[in-house]
Amino acid sequence: MDLVPALKEPLDQPLKSVLGPATAKVMAEHLGLHTVGDLLHHYPRRYEERGRLTHLADLPMDEHVTVVAQVADARLHTFASSRAPRGKGQRLEVTITDGSGRLQLVFFGNGVHKPHKELLPGTRALFAGKVSVFNRRLQLAHPAYELLHGEGAEETAETWAGALIPIYPATAKMESWKIGKAIQTVLPSAREALDPLPESLRAGRGLIPLPEALLKIHRPHTQADIADARARLKWDEAFVLQVALARRRHAETQLPAVPRTPKPAGLLTAFDARLPFTLTEGQRRVSKEIFDDLATDHPMHRLLQGEVGSGKTMVALRAMLAVVDAGGQAAMLAPTEVLAQQHHRSIVEMMGELAEGGMLGGAEHATKVVLLTGSTGTAARRQALLDLATGEAGIVIGTHALIEDKVQFHDLGLVVVDEQHRFGVEQRDALRGKGKQPPHLLVMTATPIPRTVAMTVFGDLETSVLDQLPAGRSPIASHVVPVADKPHFLARAWERVREEVAGGHQAYVVCPRIGDDADEPAGPKKATKKKPSEDEDGKRPPLAVLDVAEQLTKGPLQGLRVEVLHGRMHPDDKDAVMRRFAAGETDVLVATTVIEVGVNVPNATAMVIMDADRFGVSQLHQLRGRVGRGSAPGLCLLVTEMPEASPARQRLAAVAATLDGFELSRIDLEQRREGDVLGQAQSGTRSSLRMLAVIEDEDVIAEAREEATAVVAADPDLTRLPALRTALDALLDEEREQYLEKG
Repeated sequence: MDLVPALKEPLDQPLKSVLGPATAKVMAEHLGLHTVGDLLHHYPRRYEERGRLTHLADLPMDEHVTVVAQVADARLHTFASSRAPRGKGQRLEVTITDGSGRLQLVFFGNGVHKPHKELLPGTRALFAGKVSVFNRRLQLAHPAYELLHGEGAEETAETWAGALIPIYPATAKMESWKIGKAIQTVLPSAREALDPLPESLRAGRGLIPLPEALLKIHRPHTQADIADARARLKWDEAFVLQVALARRRHAETQLPAVPRTPKPAGLLTAFDARLPFTLTEGQRRVSKEIFDDLATDHPMHRLLQGEVGSGKTMVALRAMLAVVDAGGQAAMLAPTEVLAQQHHRSIVEMMGELAEGGMLGGAEHATKVVLLTGSTGTAARRQALLDLATGEAGIVIGTHALIEDKVQFHDLGLVVVDEQHRFGVEQRDALRGKGKQPPHLLVMTATPIPRTVAMTVFGDLETSVLDQLPAGRSPIASHVVPVADKPHFLARAWERVREEVAGGHQAYVVCPRIGDDADEPAGPKKATKKKPSEDEDGKRPPLAVLDVAEQLTKGPLQGLRVEVLHGRMHPDDKDAVMRRFAAGETDVLVATTVIEVGVNVPNATAMVIMDADRFGVSQLHQLRGRVGRGSAPGLCLLVTEMPEASPARQRLAAVAATLDGFELSRIDLEQRREGDVLGQAQSGTRSSLRMLAVIEDEDVIAEAREEATAVVAADPDLTRLPALRTALDALLDEEREQYLEKG
């Protein structure tokens, strides 16, 4: 229990008491900003200089942009339409320029009057809207705008003090300049911000105080102001986060654990003797790191990262066998039933008679390997629970079902968690509570994580990396199939699938949604009540498994054996579909991302990913890892309708260009920003990182980690640093919410 009172943070005042309910509501709903502090930490994305205009030529498609430009000309057209049959329809076309490029603005109907009066040639303004293409030209339809008057107009001088105009991450409901005005209102409170950095650290590194940094980031007069503010705000984020992780590490080292050393000539030795291949150099090195940790008297906390197919399961299994040798039990947690069943099958196969403990024909050192998931039948469950309680079963593999109260272990010594980012810390702790003393923990992930991200996201774990593929794996060729530019490429893609099947192989087709289902946006089939579902940004709904499967069986893949697989099927049906596919009784499996992790069918050589632009880089890499698992080369086709210049296409081109997961995870982060580091963007929570860029700021993170470790070692409860405690509590509240949501 912490006895140190944290200080009251003056910036916790709710926005609705300062800005009025309507603005506060939009800020909460669309930007996730609730307090004065949240708003002050909503930093400008970039700055426009008054004299200098945006490069209109570089505007990204389909994105919400804010530009500063000058009106070149404005023309009002009248036209006939169904609404105004007598030629009374009005359309205002305004061309704006930045001296090099031009951009068309268009306004319709009654919306033309105000801009027609205000947007006269020569006028300069901020324009905000979504970039689209019409008649092969870039345009903004019905943009919002804010006129930039002459320097003398006091309203503008007040709002845009200084020559640098901050451009904020904005939404269609709240333009950048409205955010700027709201910040203007709350900016005086920045002077009261609590400074979380210890004074000695701040002075020693020459960082400016926090109140000054907040003023300079929102109202800079020079580029140097921006640089000073950024340097300071990055340190805050890195340091507070690293202190949280350092405290967690410190707490872990205080826990006792039972050292587990494998006995000579036991289960592990017998297992190694039956392996039909030798371990890779990497597998031996990582195994040694793990065995050294298991032999200590406080719990191991290790993250094992490895490329898809680098043999992580083998390393984890050897660690589990070592613990069973030492008289303990090991539990492996998988995120889905399909994966748990698969791990169970492959581990039992690898162990052979060593997994038949207590049975006739079981080997001398054998143990029992049990499976426990939500769909385990009553009799099997009763037997599994009994085997775990008596210690008869040395290894259990399962899903969250393992965390239930009913599950009792004889002596739990090691927990292996597969695909960490699907498990919150709470779940780790619940399972940990099942041991007489805290068990050792090994976390596995196939998402390669750059070193600094590992330091931020998994800062409480030591890291081991498997970066060598086992012998006998085949290369995968990847290509982008741009349907909009080259429709005939898609027809060729289906021919390639037929060729693979004709050659005795199998294929996956992956789609972003299931379809034909109540809790998803209705597809055109269900759209009798409302218009065919479109995303809020006007795109068509993502392709669905059920629709695509139907079209393929009737069309390009007619005559092939096509089956579907998705997360909402009954577990037994899922398992049956996977079994038929693994046995080669199905040619093509049309699936959602349920196949992303761990599905192993060496005979599957081709994968077609529909609407590939709707998946993240790391996810595409994961999916692609399902093919080329045997001796035949793999093929992965990324189908997209996105135009060539779009960021989405650049992302897909990057995936097609390299098979190196670490390289891709860097690209992924640079593009998605770190808030989403391991998919937090998908869970809809904001990251605590607003300014820190995990890739570029490697040195800041490494230094902050050292400083944080030293601060926590000297003062674990932060007794002497109440302002840091306050910042930490705020961060942990947000993290705790995230874990609960993830859980």
